[in-house]
Amino acid sequence: MAQIEVQNVRKVYRRDQFEVPVLDGLSLSVDEGDFIALMGPSGSGKTTLLNLIGGIDQPTSGSITVDGVNTAQLKTRELAKWRSRHVGFIFQLYNLMPVLTAEQNVALPLLLVKGMKGKERKERARLALDIVGLGERLDHYPRQLSGGQEQRVAIARAIVTDPTLILADEPTGDLDRSAADEILSLLAKLNSEFKKTIVMVTHDPHAAEKAHRMVHLEKGVLSANGQ
Repeated sequence: MAQIEVQNVRKVYRRDQFEVPVLDGLSLSVDEGDFIALMGPSGSGKTTLLNLIGGIDQPTSGSITVDGVNTAQLKTRELAKWRSRHVGFIFQLYNLMPVLTAEQNVALPLLLVKGMKGKERKERARLALDIVGLGERLDHYPRQLSGGQEQRVAIARAIVTDPTLILADEPTGDLDRSAADEILSLLAKLNSEFKKTIVMVTHDPHAAEKAHRMVHLEKGVLSANGQ
């Protein structure tokens, strides 16, 4: 069953009087429980597509449906609420708050959950950190963690709301091979054991091999190697 339906999507950015096309009539279907790797050269539209699927940006034309919801039809506040419940984001540079502990960083998305008390936020943050293997690092600040550990905290933050979809933008791009392999194994675990659908942008063929399938973009469209 398709969880993500991208249909004939165009995305054009306007800069002064110029138009910069990024995606050009792209269509893509991602099944529930799938794990796909988006690959392609810089400027091919990978991150733009990821942001459109996650509702961070809106297409110029075409439609994107996730979990049966056409995100382009949602108002700004509705979109933010939908995104906080259904999508977990993982970024290359972690985006952790340096003045917060690992537990506090992970609990941040739960502040948007109306009616959730502090005790439940703490319990869910600790559970997420246990899942990523950092249950003993609750009180550590980002500066006290390695790059791989910081990324695991970021993954815990992405899953703490129990989203149906995880979007990862170059999640191993700033890590050495050993740490990268740990992160890739964790993503595979989230996919296989916790049934999370994962869409991962990567330049790394080794990382892409962990996915069920690879999708290649070239100049805003699926290339001949796209699947």
